[in-house]
Amino acid sequence: MATRLIRKTVILAKIETTSGTDAVPTGAANALQVSDLSITPLESNNVEMAFITAHFGSAISLVGTACVKCSFSVPLSGAGTAATAPAWGALLLGCASAETTGLTVPNRVEYLPITDLLKTLSIYWYDDGLLHKLLGCFGNVKLTAKSGEAPKLTFDFVGLDGGVTEAANATPTLTAWRTPVAITKANVTDVLIGCTYSAGALSGGTAYNSTGLTLDWGNQVAFAPMLTTEEVVLSDRKMTGAVSLDLTAAQEVTFMGTVKANTTTGVGFVIGTTTGNKIMLHAPAVQLMGPKKEDFNGKRLIGFDMRLMPVSGNDELRIISL
Repeated sequence: MATRLIRKTVILAKIETTSGTDAVPTGAANALQVSDLSITPLESNNVEMAFITAHFGSAISLVGTACVKCSFSVPLSGAGTAATAPAWGALLLGCASAETTGLTVPNRVEYLPITDLLKTLSIYWYDDGLLHKLLGCFGNVKLTAKSGEAPKLTFDFVGLDGGVTEAANATPTLTAWRTPVAITKANVTDVLIGCTYSAGALSGGTAYNSTGLTLDWGNQVAFAPMLTTEEVVLSDRKMTGAVSLDLTAAQEVTFMGTVKANTTTGVGFVIGTTTGNKIMLHAPAVQLMGPKKEDFNGKRLIGFDMRLMPVSGNDELRIISL
C-alpha cells in the first residue's frame, strides 16, 4: 500500500465572485506556500439518539449540520515589486480586508479592514491524492513578528463542505512567494509608539527596544446552517495584540500613567529594508493594557496587551507593502 505523506499537501485559494460558488483555484495561479497546516475535514453537530433499551450501550448518532475548518501559516513578505500585491493578499481579503493598489510616491499596496462588501474564498486542500473543497470561506488572521523568527501570517478558515474526491495533487507554482526577512536588528525598524502615518511613511513617535509584536484580527467567524441556506458568516472584529518593551524606570512610570488614563496612541513597525520586500504596519489608536513584568534572559521587559481601535471606522490597522 502506498504511503500518503503530509509533505505532499497542496493548498490553493481564490476569491469567489459569488459567495459559496466554487471559484476553481488552480495550481498555476492560486497556490499557497504554507506551514503549520491543519484541517478538520468535517466538523459536525452530531445528534445523539437517546433510545431507552433494556441493556447498556450506545445508540446511533446522526451527522447533523457540518462545515470544514482549516488553518495554516504563510510567510509575511513583499511581492518583489513595490506596486504588486503580495501573494498573501487574497487570503487577507477573505478575512474582511480591502486591497488598494496603484498607490505611488512611494509605490505601494495597502490593506485596511472593512465591514461591508466582504469577500469569500474557495480553498482546495489536496492531501496527497485526496481533494477537500472548502467554499464560501471566511477566516481570522494572526500576525507574528518576533525577534529571531521569520514573520508570518496564520489563518484560520471556516468553509462549506464542497465535497471530498480522490484526485491527483495540483502542481503548485510558488514563484509569487518571496522569502521573508528574519526579525533581526539589521532587518527591522523598532516599534514606534506615538507615530502617525501618511503616504507610505511613518513619522513622529519614539522607538522603543522590543522583541517585536503579535497581532490578532479577532474576526468572529461562524457556520450558520438554516433549512434553505448554509453559509459562513463574519459578524464582528475586535483587533488585539501584544508587545514587550525595554523601558527605563522613568519610562515605565510614564507608561503606567498612560495605561491608567486609558490613553490611545499610534503604533508602527517596519519589517524589511529593501524596496519590494518591505512591510509597514500602523495602528492609529492603540490602547496599552495589562502591564506585565517579564524576564527575557534575565533582562527586565514590560509586556503590554494592545487593543486596536478604529478612528473613523475600518482603519484600526493598515498594512503597507512597499
